[in-house]
Amino acid sequence: MATKKSASKKQLKVTLRRSLAGRLQSHRACVAGLGLRRLNHTVTVLDTPENRGMINKVAYMLEVEEA
Repeated sequence: MATKKSASKKQLKVTLRRSLAGRLQSHRACVAGLGLRRLNHTVTVLDTPENRGMINKVAYMLEVEEA
């Protein structure tokens, strides 16, 4: 019987600090995937490899802190 992986309970607070105007479509998609909608909007996301990848891709536009 396979054991179930325990889900990471760690969370990150992510804030959009720079505009999406003139950015690559893939960068806009990452921001939308994180749930950010407008400038200075803050969301809390789970600290997963998928979310970390999106954050790393657009890190120059974000402010990230542990929640």
